[in-house]
Amino acid sequence: MAQPFMVQRETQIAAPRATVFAYLTDPEKILSWMGADATTEPYPGGLYLLKGVGPRDGVARGAFREVVPVHRLAYTFGWEGGQEVPPGSSLIEIDLIERDGGTLLRMTHSGLPSEAQAAAHAKGWSHYLERLTTAAAGGDPGPDRGVS
Repeated sequence: MAQPFMVQRETQIAAPRATVFAYLTDPEKILSWMGADATTEPYPGGLYLLKGVGPRDGVARGAFREVVPVHRLAYTFGWEGGQEVPPGSSLIEIDLIERDGGTLLRMTHSGLPSEAQAAAHAKGWSHYLERLTTAAAGGDPGPDRGVS
């Protein structure tokens, strides 16, 4: 069996954990930095659905596994119609840590099937975490044109 691949990222956000948590779980706030439509049910087993993501306007789908308000989120993730990363086939874990008067967001996206998929998702995460960092701190990341 092939070895799964992962992406790990950290970003410091000039906002309290409660604010950052809201930007990760509240559909209206999510849309300020990513996607065109979002549905979230932030409880274990609840739906994670995001439409209009990336250059292909993809639809990401998964289910929440762990929700610890203002501290941690874990949810499955994949792309509708995706052969390599189908819905629910990978796992995103996000920890929010108080640091330097703001929040350190530590993210791991595991279970990716190939180096190419890990590289593609790493590029996407860099783009979207930069936009999240701006939005959660009260800035305007501008319109999302996806990952080029």
